[in-house]
Amino acid sequence: MSRRPKKRSLTLRGHRTSVSLEDEFWDAFREIAAQDTRPINALAAEIDESRGTEMGLASAIRLFVFKRLTGR
Repeated sequence: MSRRPKKRSLTLRGHRTSVSLEDEFWDAFREIAAQDTRPINALAAEIDESRGTEMGLASAIRLFVFKRLTGR
C-alpha cells in the first residue's frame, strides 16, 4: 500500500493538469477506464466537468472510484 499520493499528468480537454492519488486509486481508476473501454483522460474530463467548484479533482476521482467499487 502506498503511503503518499503520487502526482501524474492528465490531459483534460486539451489542457495538461496534475493529479495526486495513491497507487491503489490510480490502479483502480485505470481498471475502470479499461472496463468502460474509455481513455483515462476522457473519464477524468467527465469527472472534472461534473465535480463542481467545491471539490478538487483528486477527491472527485477518489469518490468516483469508491462509488464504482462499492456500488454506491
